[in-house]
Amino acid sequence: MVEEYWIQGRRASEIAASVEDGIATGALPPGAALPPVRGLAERLGVNPHTVAAAYRTLRDRGVIETAGRRGTRVRHRPASTPRESIRVEVPDGVRDLSRGDPDPALLPALDDALRAAAARHAARPTRYGDEPVTPALARLARAQLDADGVPAGPLAVTSGALDAIERVLTAHTRPGDAVAVEDPGWGSLLDLIPALGLRPLPVAVDDEGPLPGAVADALRQGARALLLTTRAQNPTGAALSAARARQLRPLLARHPQTLLIEDDNGHGTTTPPPRLLAGHTAHWAFVRSAAKAYGPDLRLAVLTGDQVTIDRVLGRQRLGPGWTSHLLQHALARLWETGAVDPARVARSYDERRQALLAALADRGVPARGHSGMNVWVPVPDETTALTRLLRHGWAAAPGARFRTASPPGIRVTVSPLSPADTGPLADALAAAVAPDPRRQG
Repeated sequence: MVEEYWIQGRRASEIAASVEDGIATGALPPGAALPPVRGLAERLGVNPHTVAAAYRTLRDRGVIETAGRRGTRVRHRPASTPRESIRVEVPDGVRDLSRGDPDPALLPALDDALRAAAARHAARPTRYGDEPVTPALARLARAQLDADGVPAGPLAVTSGALDAIERVLTAHTRPGDAVAVEDPGWGSLLDLIPALGLRPLPVAVDDEGPLPGAVADALRQGARALLLTTRAQNPTGAALSAARARQLRPLLARHPQTLLIEDDNGHGTTTPPPRLLAGHTAHWAFVRSAAKAYGPDLRLAVLTGDQVTIDRVLGRQRLGPGWTSHLLQHALARLWETGAVDPARVARSYDERRQALLAALADRGVPARGHSGMNVWVPVPDETTALTRLLRHGWAAAPGARFRTASPPGIRVTVSPLSPADTGPLADALAAAVAPDPRRQG
């Protein structure tokens, strides 16, 4: 109990350190409520602003969270502990379907693109003060965005989708703000939100995207931002449908000050076109990552949005890294120009693997989801039991706890390493993994 631990300090840094000491020793357990700002300030004999500054520091570090009427509490899991650490140790001889990586056989060779980028650099080296987005990449990216109906807006390039999302959130939110996020959803994003001192509001998802009722609830609760995935949602494979988009647009129009962030991580790997909500709020951002189609180490994402949002992102970027490597930008532009990836072929390959597994699971009476992309989500009664049984059958999947906030248990299976011969044995193993324990029957 908090009453058993007396927070000490006269300065904000000392108060914050005292709280962290209490957490480290276990005197302030997960979920423990911290004293109100004014109450603690009175007891310590300091200005309430000093305590507020200490709490703000702790929120920024992801140590505590503001939970509305429940007050300020110790987080159940520090934001510095990534969800990626919630994993299954894969023994030798077990097939690993937990990682979420694309199939290396479907990724393009980078030799030609990197040589072309190096030659361009030799002819005209990048200099301080050059434009942050190269003209070739800007031209090609804008043409793609126009073809997909993304509203016109300035461009930025970031070091991947998560970097873009972080920069957009930082441009518009402050610690303590509520952010609506898909549940289940991308684990790294679920880590990022509390690390920024923000409060996640989980939004349930089905195959067509976020549920309108859940979005409406989050907006009514004061969500400062709404983050959603256009297609190939991780981990469920959801893809925003045209019908669902029509339902969500009026909700956003009634909350025009909500920041909308749309993540198109599936670009180049999935068939459904992106259905967009941009244009119904004052501030919006659309993020398109190259990682799934061109390789995780090609750390690039194209970002567009309203003028204010992109201006803020570019301004802050100039004070940090300055720009994202022009060498990588030239390489990606070369890959796009030469058609190094055939999106239809890549999408067809992932579709065949995913649909074959879903059909085999359905034949065995196992419910599963996977509308697009390279993952299948399998609801389970208990994740630990299912994953342990799956390991005994020679397969490893990702624990759903990496992706969940309030949604029911499940496991994520990545289909990119599968061959047609794998489908039946894997479906048998999954059916055995989710079967009821006969010892608990009757």
